[in-house]
Amino acid sequence: MTGTLVLTNARIVAEDEVFLGTVYVEDGRVAGLGRGAARVPGAVDCEGDCLVPGLIELHTDNLERHVVPRPKVRWHAGSATLAHDAAMASAGVTTVYDAIACGDIMEGSDRLANLQAMVDAVTDAQERGHLRADHRLHLRCEVSSANILELFGALATHPLVGIVSLMDHTPGQRQFVHPDKYRDYFMGKYGFSDAEMDAFTERQTANAARYSDTHRSALAAICRERGFTLASHDDATLEHVAEAADLGTHFAEFPTTLEAARASRAAGMLVMMGAPNLMRGGSHSGNVAAAELAAAGCLDVLSSDYVPVSLMGAAFLLHNGPLGFPLPQAIATVTANPARAAGLDDRGVIAPGKRADLVRVLDTGGVPVIRTVWREGKRVA
Repeated sequence: MTGTLVLTNARIVAEDEVFLGTVYVEDGRVAGLGRGAARVPGAVDCEGDCLVPGLIELHTDNLERHVVPRPKVRWHAGSATLAHDAAMASAGVTTVYDAIACGDIMEGSDRLANLQAMVDAVTDAQERGHLRADHRLHLRCEVSSANILELFGALATHPLVGIVSLMDHTPGQRQFVHPDKYRDYFMGKYGFSDAEMDAFTERQTANAARYSDTHRSALAAICRERGFTLASHDDATLEHVAEAADLGTHFAEFPTTLEAARASRAAGMLVMMGAPNLMRGGSHSGNVAAAELAAAGCLDVLSSDYVPVSLMGAAFLLHNGPLGFPLPQAIATVTANPARAAGLDDRGVIAPGKRADLVRVLDTGGVPVIRTVWREGKRVA
């Protein structure tokens, strides 16, 4: 067999096994697999490196970090999009859902001002073929925001929108069940004085009581109608999980307790945790550690969240670290499982007929080294 691209002498990480073999690519798809090295003119010798599916990122705030690289600094959205895309591709990510804040807890914040600029920049760059990865949109909806229904409605028909998450960053619950962590986070982020922090907390608590329940139900109904993948966010209790299940949620983002993660799995939802949480050895908010969920069999998907390179690193840590996941199971947390969570049935595994989104990576036993990235058979990094 031949192909427009042939990758040989690779440790192919397939769905259920790892074997030394060859991948044949035609027209951007995997045309076939062979065991052992192949003598094909022009074939790429992977020199025994691992060959894994292109990584799939469901929730990254990385674009916002490029648009606002420092407080009160707004960077050109088009330039920021290209820089963000390059970072994702070099990290082995070939499909990325850019998580964009739709509604915010700070009135008049940069996030609201940058919302449309980021959407337009990603859309334009994608349409022009300027991006290395395949970009989609993930709308992060703050349900306690007074104008969230208006903001979401303006984007609900956008063709790149695929995932919607329902968030509630009210103090004293979910991510910020620990009041000291809440104060440390927002006082550090916004430079609040003690009095300003007290006023902010009071305002957020009042907004949540007024808007959160109504907005959560309304947004979920629109998502069901339009067929969006719906995610819950920072579920902490059995009540949170039951509510998410009733709304038709597909996967649980960053549950903050083992109890919530187990209940989410029991309700048929996949569980996603942050790769930085796993790499750092715990949550920066004082919540449950990703490693604890993995050890309990309650971790399905990893997200790089705010550090793109953490995605590949965390997957290999699951394999090489104390948890000792079989390599196919570890890699599935960043490939096959996120594809399933997002309803993408054409990628996430190395198999005939699937997209030839592929990453050559050296397993050092420590930090993995990404050598080459292909998207639909074309080298992008």
